[in-house]
Amino acid sequence: MAKGFGWGTEKNLQLKKERGITFEEILFHIERGDLLDVLEHPHPERFAQQRIFVVRVVDYVYLVPFVESETELFLKTIIPSRKATRDYLRSEGEKP
Repeated sequence: MAKGFGWGTEKNLQLKKERGITFEEILFHIERGDLLDVLEHPHPERFAQQRIFVVRVVDYVYLVPFVESETELFLKTIIPSRKATRDYLRSEGEKP
């Protein structure tokens, strides 16, 4: 049985206002095959339970930390990443 996705409603509204992207958009791109990678969190001492989705949205890459429970993948935030865009998309010969 596949796990569902969850997120905070207030956080989603904040992300839409401040970054112009929502968890629904991230989920849409994950489901259509734009998930590029799943990484361990770079700071496991502080975020031991978190991993990070690397998601392509059009021509940009976003990092989406999440916590996995027995029933869901809870998305924490959405971080636009120039470095990940460079590393994942430019390696394919794509423009920024």
